[in-house]
Formats: sequence, structure tokens, C-alpha cells
Amino acid sequence: MKLSQANQLNGTLRVPADKSISHRSIMFGSLASGKTTVKNFLRAEDCMSTLHAFQALGVPIEDDGETITIEGQGFGGLKPADTAIDIGNSGTTIRLMMGILAGSGFETTLFGDDSLSKRPMNRVMLPLREMNAQMHGDNDSEFPPITIEGVKELQPIHYVMPMASAQVKSAIIFAAMQAKGTSTILEKEVSRNHTEEMIRQFGGDIQVTGKEISITGPQTLTGQAVTVPGDISSAAFFLVAGAITPNSEITLTNVGINPTRTGIVDVLQDMGADLEIFNEDTQNQSADMLIRTSNLKATTIEGDLIPRLIDELPVIALLATQAQGTTIIKDAEELKVKETNRIDATADQLRKMGADITATEDGLIINGPTPLHGTTVSSLGDHRIGMMLQVAALISEGDVELERPEAVAISYPAFFDDIQTLIQGGAK
Repeated sequence: MKLSQANQLNGTLRVPADKSISHRSIMFGSLASGKTTVKNFLRAEDCMSTLHAFQALGVPIEDDGETITIEGQGFGGLKPADTAIDIGNSGTTIRLMMGILAGSGFETTLFGDDSLSKRPMNRVMLPLREMNAQMHGDNDSEFPPITIEGVKELQPIHYVMPMASAQVKSAIIFAAMQAKGTSTILEKEVSRNHTEEMIRQFGGDIQVTGKEISITGPQTLTGQAVTVPGDISSAAFFLVAGAITPNSEITLTNVGINPTRTGIVDVLQDMGADLEIFNEDTQNQSADMLIRTSNLKATTIEGDLIPRLIDELPVIALLATQAQGTTIIKDAEELKVKETNRIDATADQLRKMGADITATEDGLIINGPTPLHGTTVSSLGDHRIGMMLQVAALISEGDVELERPEAVAISYPAFFDDIQTLIQGGAK
């Protein structure tokens, strides 16, 4: 696929709904008692995998295109699926469902595509086994398909997280909600907290003090009305595009600004981007953002900032190729176990376009500014690599051909259309 180039980007976009919250809205709605309604749900492939998984587990879920209505069954109301459940490419779905199904009392097998089948699951299975959960990967490995032999007697846990991961933390929390007694989790760094926020929204109880999380089970939840804010991970591509493309001014509406997710904003501001945030809605943790073409300077990204922008690091690396000086990204080992090894994928693909970028054990070193040129690149089946490369193509000299562009639909089916909207200077 030939990627678009641009002399300028102008207009207003409403970015897609938040992927993390969309996943969890289905999970919590299914595990609550009574009716949950979800508006502004992200109907991308990953989130639809979660919806279909809970339908397979006997939860009545209706989607009229505007509102999703879930008749919650409670933790004890899930039913065995007729067959193994296809999770597609969704790491969030499989890891969180391992925690949910650990206490189900029946057996479930979860499998996915080729990419998901290479993603490590011991990081979830090992703490869950400490809670008396019974599960194993393919041929007793740590890789999908994963078979969960749900038990009724989960034990509470005191767990020190070896890595900062919202997926691992959330899986343990879902299991802890079913265990009898108090579980504590000590985070390495504070990671995105949508699970904790939604427990409270659905009437549950969880205590968070700094990096320590405490939850006492068993708990029951009550159905709610959920409106999903826009996804800052999707907005990040346009924030970077607006900053590096000449003569650009882009407004993004209804962007989620949960503080555990706004690392991209901190980096843009630190690099000197011309960014404004306005129309803040504190209840729904959302705001509008305006980005203009910017003169950028290098920065260092490390430590407790990394979990707050882990999914945005590929496009931040692109941003750094257009900044004055040397940008260093470190403490980002987690990137190696995403849909691809995103450290190597980002470096390899941007280097093809002329970037001065080096992969390290835990991050990237980027020297800028460097012009980018046309060539053939690949998403490698990773949606965020594919979108990052389209943003890079906007400012490239010469045509950029993208192999495997279909990966973008995993989180953002209309991405290429929205790029065209901005090239044409319109609103959407």
C-alpha cells in the first residue's frame, strides 16, 4: 500500500474510543449483576474479540451500533463455552481473561493468531498459580493456546510485580476479586489504572496507596452506564503528525487524560511542542487538544514515565528523529513482548527511511533531526508500527510502500481515512 504524504495537516478529529476502557467495559459489565450500557465503544478487532468471548461464555450482549447492552451474570454466572475461544490478536483479552476464568469452576481454552501465539504468558500464569489457579500453555509451555481449569477456591496473594504491566496487574486483581481474603500487589512502577477505576465505578472496593494495591474478596459488582473517552494512544499519532508536518494545526476532541496514560503529553511538552489542552472534563477524564507544527528538542525518557506511554514509544521515536539532539529511551524492556519486539521493529523500519536510530537492550537512541526518504517498510503485523510508519511517510521525500497495512484495523480501522481528512483540511 502506498502511504500518503502531506505538505500540511489541518482540521478537527474525534479519535476512536479508548481501547483499554472498551475492553474492560465488556468485562466488568459481564461480571456485574444487572444491566450495563456502553456508549462510544471501540468496535476494533481487539475489542470485538473481548465482546465475542463473553458471548461465548453465556453473557447476553446486544449491539445496536450506538449502544452496547450487557446483561451481567456475575462472576458465578459465566457458562462453559462450546468450543475453544478465539481471541485474535488481543493480548489484553487473553491475559485479563486468565484472571477472570481462574475462579470459574470450568475449563476454557483461549487461542489467538500467529502473533499472539508467540507472546509470553508466564508473567500472568505464575502469580495466578500462586493463588491456586490451574492453567497451562500449549504443550505445557507459556504460549497460547492457554487452557484454564477454573477452580472455586482461589487463594489471596501478596505479589511483588517484577515488571510494570497493567495487563498482569489486572489479571491478578480479577482473580483476587474472587478469592476469599485480602490480596496485595506491589507495583514496580505505577501502570495504567483503568481496572482499579472501573472496580470503583461498578461498586467494588479497592485500596491504592502509591504503588501498593489492596483488594479483599469475594466481591460483587453492579451494572453501570459507561461512556468511553477517546484513546490517547490513537491521539498520539496525530499529536506527533501535527508536530512534525509543516504548516499544520490539528484539533483532537474528547481525548482521555487519565494521569496514568498521559506520558505522551509530558514528552511533547518537554520537547517544546506547541500543544494546548482545553475543555477538560474531570468526571470522564477527557479534554480537547490542539497541536501545531513545532520546533522540537531532544529529551530522555525513562523510569516511572515509561508505563505511562509504553504503547506510544514507537511514534515517540519517530518524533525524536525530527528533534534537535540525541533522544534516549530506556527502561522499556516491556516493548519486547508486544505484538512485535517493538524496540527492534521501530529501529529497523525507521532506519530503512534514513533515521539515525539504534536499538539497545531496553530502549532506543535517536539522533536528530534527520530527513526521511521513501522505501518499502512493513507493519510486521503490528498496528502501532503500521500507524507510526504512515505518520513518518507524511514527511518523507519519495514514496513509502507499506506491507501488511491491514494490521492497523486491530485498533483503528478508520486511521488512513482520518489521515486523508487532515490532508484535505477538513473536519470529521
